[in-house]
Amino acid sequence: MRFWVSAGLVFSLAVIAAAILKNEYYFFAGYTVLTYVVLATAWNILGGYAGYVNFGTPAFFGLGAYAAAVLFKATEAPLLFQIIAAAAMSGLLGFAAGLLTLRLRGIFFAIATIALVVIMETLFINWRYAGGATGLQLLRPAPVAPFESYIKMLFVVMALIAVASVAIARYIETSWIGRGLRAIRDSEEAAECSGVPTLKLKVFACSISGALMGAAGAPMPMYLSFIEPASTFNLNYAIGALASPMIGGMTHYIGPVIGAILLSTIQQVVTVTISGEMNVLVVGVLLVVFVVAAPEGILGLFRKKFSAGRK
Repeated sequence: MRFWVSAGLVFSLAVIAAAILKNEYYFFAGYTVLTYVVLATAWNILGGYAGYVNFGTPAFFGLGAYAAAVLFKATEAPLLFQIIAAAAMSGLLGFAAGLLTLRLRGIFFAIATIALVVIMETLFINWRYAGGATGLQLLRPAPVAPFESYIKMLFVVMALIAVASVAIARYIETSWIGRGLRAIRDSEEAAECSGVPTLKLKVFACSISGALMGAAGAPMPMYLSFIEPASTFNLNYAIGALASPMIGGMTHYIGPVIGAILLSTIQQVVTVTISGEMNVLVVGVLLVVFVVAAPEGILGLFRKKFSAGRK
């Protein structure tokens, strides 16, 4: 019950901010932070719960973005239908990729997911209808009431997607699916011997993770009014989606949220105050610090301090 109250409060704050604040930069930055909340949460379903390190985030995110852009170009479909189509396409990609790659383990699975990004980028570079290598220019439609600008509307939409993503991750974590995924992470052989349907759970996790990443990518073409393969399938999305759960903590659904908000906010501040090229350095420094000082992330630090306090 407390989760749903908190989720409703977060979404309400997003709507209130859109009604009160006038400076649109806050919504540009907030949209980016919320995007990484969704990506980190989605990544953690497969990478954190099941222990399969996935570098293919840009493939699912990019496919969702292009699915929305192509659908809008062909039919001028509303944003809601773009998001549904993007989630469906990326979910199908996750299902197919899961069947083909999830029998691999460790570094071999990670390499296969990187190859998936290269394949998807190459496909869209050579698809002329989607703009090819030069990209596709899009004209934003008029904002829907009560929003006075399209950016504010996208911010609220992304807040809703973020809340839905965290709710799905929470349900998976607390259900038998989450218990099965954790058993796979601890020892896949032991899980199989215990009767856990390991392949089915892994494919399910990959499909849900991919669908959420695709949903996160759907509003991006309208956010930028432009889409092209090099930036859409950028591996920085993979780094951010992986780093956020490691910083926040991978054992609980709230860990990726904490890590994504912290990391993305710092990156936005660095971009404004220093330069955009410093973003990757910030991620690298934070990763080194947390891997050395707090391997279990921020949540792990709080648990240790809480346990020490009780003792």
